[in-house]
Amino acid sequence: MGTVTSLTPASSAPRVHRPNTVAIGTIVWLGSEVMFFAGLFAIYFTLRAMAPEQFQAGHDIMNIPFSTINTVILVASSVTCQFGVMAAERGQKNRENGKWGTIEWFYLSAILGAIFVSGQVWEYATLVSEGYVFNLNAFTSAFYMSTGFHGLHVLGGIIAFLIVIARLYAVRKMGKREASSAIAISYYWHFVDVVWVGLFFVIYILPFIS
Repeated sequence: MGTVTSLTPASSAPRVHRPNTVAIGTIVWLGSEVMFFAGLFAIYFTLRAMAPEQFQAGHDIMNIPFSTINTVILVASSVTCQFGVMAAERGQKNRENGKWGTIEWFYLSAILGAIFVSGQVWEYATLVSEGYVFNLNAFTSAFYMSTGFHGLHVLGGIIAFLIVIARLYAVRKMGKREASSAIAISYYWHFVDVVWVGLFFVIYILPFIS
């Protein structure tokens, strides 16, 4: 008497939920960025411990109100970026019924980022005009190096926003791929903002309370 083999239909096979490779790749890369900025913070604190009088003199010429406003602008760009992600998650790529989509929110985020970088350039120009050039002393070297590398990361984020926006214009409808790209850039942008908050506290605020 032969045995009857029961075949399980392919449709009933368990689905394999694979992680989002774009998101994972972004997170892994950001892990290396954490180490990079940790090194910059370590250099800053080391130089500060070696030449406290130079850092105090440098802090005294910092424009704290201006830097605070510039910081608020960058933090606000994280909020607008997140609104863009929320639009991507509901599949809305551009404005519908008076409600902004991912494109509009990402445009605004990029503009706010550009304003921040412009403010940083203006601060550099002001310091240089007063003789505080990169190689003047330990403070100026640490200041320009830490804030300059961060500024380059902001520029990279602005370019990434524009690339994602261009890709959204190229498709008729927001798909999973486009939404994943929007989420990935938000990870990067939030990271850049958090790093700046740390730099702002260390460079501009910490001398007041230490």
